[in-house]
Amino acid sequence: MTAPKIFGIAGWKNSGKTGLAVRLVTEFTRRGYRISTIKHAHHDFDIDKVGADSYRHRQAGAHEVTIVSGTRYAIMHELHGAPEPEFEEILARLAPCDLVLIEGYKREPIPKIEARRLEAANREPLAPGDPHICAIAADHAVTDTALPVFDLDDTGAIADFIAGIVGLGQAKA
Repeated sequence: MTAPKIFGIAGWKNSGKTGLAVRLVTEFTRRGYRISTIKHAHHDFDIDKVGADSYRHRQAGAHEVTIVSGTRYAIMHELHGAPEPEFEEILARLAPCDLVLIEGYKREPIPKIEARRLEAANREPLAPGDPHICAIAADHAVTDTALPVFDLDDTGAIADFIAGIVGLGQAKA
């Protein structure tokens, strides 16, 4: 199996990463591509509801709990103190697709765009210290870079740029 095409969206908290990721998923899907996403969280999170049967299974000590319905399934894997899985391990668990968009994982050596907003928690640019950042998407003027700069809301142009970088072929409309 060939490695999936991957492209990341990096940035500080409140830099617009999630909004851009959602718009890109919508745009690439509209173009006929199958898109998967990986979102890195720097905090404990839960996709399960307290009291649900699957929650009770996890609380009882299950290593993995899979919830399946006619519309979706989810597998929750408890780490029980083990280290967070490596990026490549998570990537290997995904079903085949045309493109995997990565939100977060700003230190991974993958091609990525840096999201910048004036309201971001930290405004220190990532691009100067990361050779894998190949463009910047911002809600303000950026003049201190030789990288391509996009308006954070210009989803079509950003999608075209990403498609060119990763070599996305024709969509399977």
